[in-house]
Amino acid sequence: MGGGPLDNHAEPSRGGTAFQFRRPGIRGSMPKRLFLATGIGISLFLAWFAVSNYRASRHIAEENLRGLAHSLAAAVENLAARDPSLRSLSEFHPPDIAFFALIDGRGIYRFHTNTDLVGTAGEGGKFVEVLRDRSSVESWITLGTGERAYEFYAPFYFPGETLVLRLTLHTYRADAVVRRAEFNMAVLFALLVTGWVLLAVLYRFSVREERHQREMERRKRLAQLGEMGAMLAHEIRNPLAGIKGYAQVIEKRPGEARNAGFAEGIVREVLRLESLVNDLLAYAGGDASPPAAVDLREAIGWAVSLVRHEAGEQHVSVVSDCREGVRVPGNRDRLGQVLLNLVKNALHAMPDGGSLRIAAEASGKQVTITVSDTGHGIAPGDMGRIFEPFFTTKARGTGLGLPLCRKIIEEWGGTIRVESTPARGTTVSIVLPGITKRSSGGSYP
Repeated sequence: MGGGPLDNHAEPSRGGTAFQFRRPGIRGSMPKRLFLATGIGISLFLAWFAVSNYRASRHIAEENLRGLAHSLAAAVENLAARDPSLRSLSEFHPPDIAFFALIDGRGIYRFHTNTDLVGTAGEGGKFVEVLRDRSSVESWITLGTGERAYEFYAPFYFPGETLVLRLTLHTYRADAVVRRAEFNMAVLFALLVTGWVLLAVLYRFSVREERHQREMERRKRLAQLGEMGAMLAHEIRNPLAGIKGYAQVIEKRPGEARNAGFAEGIVREVLRLESLVNDLLAYAGGDASPPAAVDLREAIGWAVSLVRHEAGEQHVSVVSDCREGVRVPGNRDRLGQVLLNLVKNALHAMPDGGSLRIAAEASGKQVTITVSDTGHGIAPGDMGRIFEPFFTTKARGTGLGLPLCRKIIEEWGGTIRVESTPARGTTVSIVLPGITKRSSGGSYP
């Protein structure tokens, strides 16, 4: 039996040894371009979110100042209504107020937190606009200390007349909101830049690792090619030596009667070479024919009929179990080749008799084929190599039987699994996609 150590999966089973081949998966959950595009998209979204959050913070800060100004204006108006002398306003000192004042229709300060300015003319003409439109006016000013402040003018209804409230607020709290948004934006951009730098470094290392892996795979293929060439030369040399010896005997004594036996030996060795070449061609080539619906009961019956006589001579009982209508997509001849290889391997493992069972069972959308024998089993040390080309424990085997079976099963999207217990037997399980009754008349004839 032969096998390959690459992509093999071994696990213990019932005290014996199990070996399963799984098809290699696609490298990576997604193509690199899609991954890169996704990363760029996420980065752009985060950048847009940070900038939008910063812009919204400025608007929120202004709304907070505006709401605070209206609340303080209502408080001042309430105090003035209770005390028309406006003396109580001099005790009103919320921490958010830089200063506030009341201006009459002539532009004279009726009240100011700076008592030195009471009775002087107010600055600017915004109070005129407020009195005319009966609406509030807001603006940003710079105080004498260099501080940027929020200024709010609003009509102030005093008993008997309408004044203008000039309210100037500190922007500490509003600025804190904006600064927090700026900090968050800076942190987010820093994280994005750091992430892309790390990604670039990882990408560079991954490229180097891929190159290293490709180089290692190339060297490994060259080593396997050299090993395969050496094994192939060995396999061909033996029958060629026999052919050469038989031919030399016939050449020296062409008239002897025993030459008929030598001629049979030549034919036998030529057939052996032909079988080796056919196996090599089957292993190296692929199945270009379109898949068809293969009846498993028919394929199993064909394989059993070819080994029935040999099984009888070895005192091996053969049992097949497959109901009608179990079908798989594939090629009838190649599936028959797989089953025949497995059945012959089972017979070779039972030279002193035993039992051989071939079964096929459909479960959901899959079909499982099992070939079980009660032979001498496979040594645990050989389980990792049973799918390796040219590996064989037979005296005259080519070592291409199981690798060819694996290759054919892979082409149909299936898996092959081998479980073996020394001195108790071996079970080969093949899982293939099945054909339901509804789809049997569609894609496959």
